[in-house]
Amino acid sequence: MKYVSTRGSAPALDFAEVTLAGLASDGGLYVPEEWPQFTAEEIRAMRGLPYAELAARVMQPFVGDSLAPDRLRELTEEAYGRFAHKAVTPLVQLDERQWLLELFHGPTLAFKDVALQLLGLLFEEFLAREDSRLTIVGATSGDTGSAAIDAVAGRDNVEIFMLHPKGRVSDVQRRQMTTVRAPNVHNIAIEGSFDDAQAMVKRIFADESVTARHRIGAVNSINWARLMAQVVYYFAASLQLGGPDRELAFSVPTGNFGDVFAGHVAARMGLPIARLIVATNVNDILHRALGNGDYSAGTVTPTTAPSMDIQVSSNFERLLFDVGGRDGAALADQMRGFEASRAMMLSNAQRDGAAGLFTSMRVDEDETARSIREAYENWGEVIDPHTAIGLHAARHADLAAQVPVVTLATAHAAKFSDAVERATGLRPSLPSRVGDLFAREEAYTELPGTYEAVRDFILETAD
Repeated sequence: MKYVSTRGSAPALDFAEVTLAGLASDGGLYVPEEWPQFTAEEIRAMRGLPYAELAARVMQPFVGDSLAPDRLRELTEEAYGRFAHKAVTPLVQLDERQWLLELFHGPTLAFKDVALQLLGLLFEEFLAREDSRLTIVGATSGDTGSAAIDAVAGRDNVEIFMLHPKGRVSDVQRRQMTTVRAPNVHNIAIEGSFDDAQAMVKRIFADESVTARHRIGAVNSINWARLMAQVVYYFAASLQLGGPDRELAFSVPTGNFGDVFAGHVAARMGLPIARLIVATNVNDILHRALGNGDYSAGTVTPTTAPSMDIQVSSNFERLLFDVGGRDGAALADQMRGFEASRAMMLSNAQRDGAAGLFTSMRVDEDETARSIREAYENWGEVIDPHTAIGLHAARHADLAAQVPVVTLATAHAAKFSDAVERATGLRPSLPSRVGDLFAREEAYTELPGTYEAVRDFILETAD
């Protein structure tokens, strides 16, 4: 399996190379040269598999010769052995049609663990082969940072610098990053938004003053290996609810488009998906883009769902490439225009290509709070604001009555206890496996929101 850049001019790489590279050298994102396909019979044969075995089966075509099947299975067993639920991503039924797919049973209580626990092991595996080091630079709107740090803390040959927007993540999210005391972990709080942090990370990859001294890697969903691991839980949910002989719809709360793009990949592989519902908060660039082709970034509005407080959705580029004819040169021109003006219109091919599978909904703060309250009052489920946005969109989607709708429950409610308490009167408690999170000492570096400050800190600190 070879991987190509969405912008057309970077060299094609194999899976191991793509995992360590993160962002392509031309500024694009890597995608498989072609989508692997499973027949309905092959998908049926996956029914009843333990999650780790299912993961190895789904991911093997993407891995190709980079890992032997037995070794991939060993890594998935190790990655998912740390999850608190035996099913790893269990389904919870709300009523005759609505389901929650719980993705928060990993060590940091968010869906990012499903991919990053594996990614940390892949880094260690591939770096050991080369006897080389990797300096990871990432940005987080809350959950990626803690999941990535947990996955690589103390691992050989890896160092991580994680940027988060100061004051714009929840207390739990921040502490899950800043209380990890490992010599290879560096937390940075910057003035500004997640979009500002993400833009800095992309500049790092293109900055020769950094790349000449350090091999830079990515843990954000610009890294293909992370998206690959997220494809698996779409298969897991479908197989439990009648797939491949029954279509499902999925409602996905998303800001950076990675989680829902994984659903697009699953559909490309042959999984029968009736609809992917892109659920956004008031930072609704994806809703506008899918609704009327208007992909223009505004100012980030802070909400109770901070992981979705994003205006520039990195992974949307992968979709535009895939549904717009896979013309890397044309997309490179389009993205350069967007990066200069922060606005662009989707082409007719891109809009029509997305419309076949995707729909979207914008959910405001009042609707989010009401969704949290109704989940508790109607079904006794305590959900976080991001999940609430997905559930609201699922319950109001225009879908055929016989299609089950699975909402991706992306984070444990206790990560956003203030918002949940305001909506329900109940303050959710952290699971015991998190331990004494609020008793631990924090350590992080505060920097101004300038690229130069961040770059210089990395150059001065990295081994």
